[in-house]
Amino acid sequence: MADTPPGAPQSRSAKRHESHLGSTYAAFIKHLCEVGKLEAGLAECAAVSVIHALLHRIQPGEARDLQAQLPRKLVDMLPKQDPQQPPRALGKSRDDFLKGVAEDLRKDVSEVETIVRAVFQGLREHISEGEAQDVESNLSRELQDLWRRTQ
Repeated sequence: MADTPPGAPQSRSAKRHESHLGSTYAAFIKHLCEVGKLEAGLAECAAVSVIHALLHRIQPGEARDLQAQLPRKLVDMLPKQDPQQPPRALGKSRDDFLKGVAEDLRKDVSEVETIVRAVFQGLREHISEGEAQDVESNLSRELQDLWRRTQ
């Protein structure tokens, strides 16, 4: 689909497409707010942080498969790796995962496990069961335990 020049009117189908993208994202965030008892701003930031961290702990092909099942607006919000900067060191342990999310959210690490579990639960309920199993099989044992505790 060609980009519409700035200021040019959008076609009806483009408007419907944009509306659909926004509504699927809004429904995903609303669901996170409900399952995690989070306010909307925190749910959005947590979704981006947790999913970004998760994608970097699974195989690239599996990461693409997972992203394909996420709301497009959410995928577009995920940080892109700057080729000029070295990637952030990401350990495979549960503690490393929680520390990274805590740093992103500017929260104490003791506060983020419930947030991570809420995002994992929201993810598991949004993606297919087969995809959830594929993600789990790509995680370290410690992270598999955290992923399963959302069931």
